[in-house]
Amino acid sequence: MSTTTDTKSTNDPAAPSSNGQLLDQVEKLRESRQRLRQEVGKVIVGQQDVVDLLLLGLLCRGHVLLHGVPGLGKTLMARTLSAALDLKFKRVQFTPDLMPSDITGTDVIEEQEGGGGHRLKFVPGPIFTNFLLADEVNRTPPKTQAALLQAMQEHEVSIGNTTYKLDPPFFVVATQNPIEMEGTYPLPEAQVDRFMFNIRVRYPTIQEEADIIRGTTGTDVSVPDSVLTSADLLKLQEIVRSVPVSDDVVMYAARLTAATRPQTSGKPGSADRKQQTLGQDVEMVRKYVTYGASPRAGQSLVLAGKARAVLEGRYHVDFADIAALAHPVLRHRLVLNFHGRADNIDSDDVIDALLAAVKEDA
Repeated sequence: MSTTTDTKSTNDPAAPSSNGQLLDQVEKLRESRQRLRQEVGKVIVGQQDVVDLLLLGLLCRGHVLLHGVPGLGKTLMARTLSAALDLKFKRVQFTPDLMPSDITGTDVIEEQEGGGGHRLKFVPGPIFTNFLLADEVNRTPPKTQAALLQAMQEHEVSIGNTTYKLDPPFFVVATQNPIEMEGTYPLPEAQVDRFMFNIRVRYPTIQEEADIIRGTTGTDVSVPDSVLTSADLLKLQEIVRSVPVSDDVVMYAARLTAATRPQTSGKPGSADRKQQTLGQDVEMVRKYVTYGASPRAGQSLVLAGKARAVLEGRYHVDFADIAALAHPVLRHRLVLNFHGRADNIDSDDVIDALLAAVKEDA
C-alpha cells in the first residue's frame, strides 16, 4: 500500500517546485505567513492558530465562522487581517430588523437627465467586497441569513431578473456569540454547511491579557502593513488546488467523514470487515449524533490539507494535515441528539473519539 512518502519531494526535479514561477509563489507564501503573523500581531495579541485558519480559509476560497464570547477581538482580528492582505473590507452588523436588501443591495428608481423619464438603477450592498464580516450573524431572521447563501456558494447575487458577479477573492467571516441566546436565530443547517471552518476563539492567557491591556490603554496605535495583494492571493488559491494528494489520504478523509454518520455506519457483525471495523469505531457517534457531516466536509478536509501543506513548505498532503483540521471542519457539521446534550458531550469530544478510532491505513 502506498503512503505519502511515495509523493515526490521538493528536491525531486519532477516535483511541482521545478516550475520556477510556482516555486517563487509558494516560497513567497511561506515567507508571507510569518510576516502576516507579525503584522497581525501588531494589533492582535496571541490567537495565531485562529489567524492561520483564517488564512487557510482564504487560500481555499472557503468561508469561516468565528465562535466566541464578546470581547475576544473577533471583529478586530478580521479587520486587521483584511488590511494585512490589502483586501477591500466591509462589515455588516446583523440585527433583528436587518433586511436581505441591506446586504445584497437593491434597485432604486432614478430620474434620467433631461426629463427622459425614470429608470431602475442597482445600488450594490456591502456584500460587494473582498472581505465581508457578518457580525453576530445569528441575530438576524433566517430570511436575511439566507441572503448570504447564494453569494457564499456561487459568488454571485441575484436581484430581480439580473445576476451580478462578485469580484474575487470573496471571503465571508461570520461571528457568533454563544452566550446571549435571547433574540437570536439558529443558523439553518444549509447555511452552516457553507462555512468551511468553525473556529472557536478562546480566552487569552494571563500574560496575553496583560499585553492586551498594556497595548490598548496607551496612546500608540498600531497599523499593519500590507503583506500580500488580492492578485497574489488569487494566484496562491490556484497553487493550493494544484497540490497533489495521494489516494490513501483521500480515503482517510472520506472514511473520517463517513464515520460521523450514524445512519450509514456499520454495526459489529457486518460481513464487510472494513465496515464492521468502522461500526465498532463509531459507537459514540451512534449514541450521540443525529446527523453527520456531508460530502462537503471531506472536500474541505482535503482542500484545507493542501493549503496547510503549502503553508508549511510541502508539496503533498499528509495524514497529519487531515487530522489537524478535523475539528474546525467537522464540529459545526455534527448535530448532536438529546443524549449528547444530557451527557454534556461536545462535538469536539466526538471528533476526538473518531480521530482515535479511524485509522490511517484501515
